[in-house]
Amino acid sequence: MKVSYIKYVVFVFLFSISSTYFSQSFSGKVTYVSKSKMQLGKWGAKMSEAQKKQIASRLKNRLEKTYVLKFNKQESFFKEDEKIDAISGATDSWGAYFSRGDQYKSISDNKLIQSQEFYGKRFLVKDDLYKINWTLGSETKQIGNYTCFKAKAFVPYKELKWFEFSWSDLNASNKEGQEEKMIVVEAWYTPTIPIAQGPAEYWGLPGLILEVSAQNTTLLCTEIVIDKQNNLEVSPPEKGKEITKKEYAETVKIKMLEMRNNRMGRGRRG
Repeated sequence: MKVSYIKYVVFVFLFSISSTYFSQSFSGKVTYVSKSKMQLGKWGAKMSEAQKKQIASRLKNRLEKTYVLKFNKQESFFKEDEKIDAISGATDSWGAYFSRGDQYKSISDNKLIQSQEFYGKRFLVKDDLYKINWTLGSETKQIGNYTCFKAKAFVPYKELKWFEFSWSDLNASNKEGQEEKMIVVEAWYTPTIPIAQGPAEYWGLPGLILEVSAQNTTLLCTEIVIDKQNNLEVSPPEKGKEITKKEYAETVKIKMLEMRNNRMGRGRRG
């Protein structure tokens, strides 16, 4: 009980000091490294360690990524720092179809604007920000020079993965009353930087999110640059056909179903 109280006092102290320090408008840039664990399912049990390492090496561009978050007090812009494959000299085009595009979040307007490309077509996804109901904890840890506090939430799978696709989605039932799949999210935020921003779909905590984990992926801050002159421009993407998250997911699903049916049709003719 005493430890929790002390941590609460530390939180209040950090928040009050930082609120005074950051009383004026400011902006900044955060670099995050994303690391995902390889999921091999039932096939993994049949593979040797050498085979697993070989697959991990081939999939490194998908399992390890770098992102940059530009932010001010009300807006943020989140973008992948695209890497070139050292062997082929090309980017991971197949994986890019179902990866997160450039993302803009406006906390003041509660708006999400995200640029997505799918099979040569550019979409501008516009929707409301999903409000995450965080549970704040008293546990702390140090990330770089910042004291961070732990928070936890349960978020619907479709809110975090709406831009992705799995072949199982084609067989997914949309029956009314069906239990919604939830994902456990664990975040670490610092009240030293008193803004409600964070990477990807994560936001709404009383401090900048420096680390967040969901399922098999963790996003970890590796560098922070604060501009107290507020010279860093944050603006939304503008090009593409306007569409909602739900409409975009349905568009991808229809296209992939068409591809599967065409492939099966060719197989029958052969």
